[in-house]
Amino acid sequence: MLRIPLPASLVEQAAAYASGELTPAEPRDAATVVLMRPGTTAGPEVYLMRRQASMAFAAGMCVFPGGGVDPRDLDHAVAWAGPTPPAWAARLGTDEVTARALVCAAVRETFEESGVLLAGSSSTSVVEDTTGDAWESDRVALESRDLPFTEFLDWRGLVLRSDLLGAWSGWLTPEFEPRRYRTWFFVASLPAGQVTRDVSSESSSVTWMGALDAASSVDAGQLLMLPPTYLTCLEVGLHSSPEEVLAAAADRGPVEMFMPRVEGSGDPGVPAWLSIPESLRALVEARLS
Repeated sequence: MLRIPLPASLVEQAAAYASGELTPAEPRDAATVVLMRPGTTAGPEVYLMRRQASMAFAAGMCVFPGGGVDPRDLDHAVAWAGPTPPAWAARLGTDEVTARALVCAAVRETFEESGVLLAGSSSTSVVEDTTGDAWESDRVALESRDLPFTEFLDWRGLVLRSDLLGAWSGWLTPEFEPRRYRTWFFVASLPAGQVTRDVSSESSSVTWMGALDAASSVDAGQLLMLPPTYLTCLEVGLHSSPEEVLAAAADRGPVEMFMPRVEGSGDPGVPAWLSIPESLRALVEARLS
């Protein structure tokens, strides 16, 4: 799915934004979580959701759990385990307030869209089962924005386990898109005892799939993915286990936000496509060879 030629109309539109003729939409901060479990020969398995065909953004695409930051994700401090918000700010390449909101959004969206909760009754525990009716009632209230995530953690006496997350990458939607997101990608391992469920109102189906198998399915035209999701599957698939991925995340430097730009002129007979991070070029070239 890489280096698919862009239509001439899109190239022209991108040029108009790049020249200042058109004004890009203001991006919204968002978080997405690559939820993993042990796989076989295709790297760790990742949890993928196929977005409803009626969605305004990324309709029909396979994505990881995630979504935009809710202002109430940072309305007050919550019980917190793991790296401090200042430490997360350094990892995510942003300010402390935004970092705290992004971590909260990552945990909240994962619970809303998969039923998996990265929190526990203490700084060393994780909720073992979230499938009961009371948990589902809370999840629905969170999803509908009737219940702020911070209040949910407080009244249940839960500690947010930020140490179960790893910072992976950052992607900014191209300027020519009408809906834009500044998205931080996190990685996390499925906690022992918890199970994922097909619960999100935004997805038509969900599946666990080997990271490299997912990329191959996109190559074969069996799945649709946006480039950041596809490239993340390729990167995650280089590792043999979720533990290896989390260790690799810990060794990465601060997240640098990458915005794909048009490469090539798009003139007749000259293809144009979206750029990728320089650090991924060798991986992509190997895939194309």
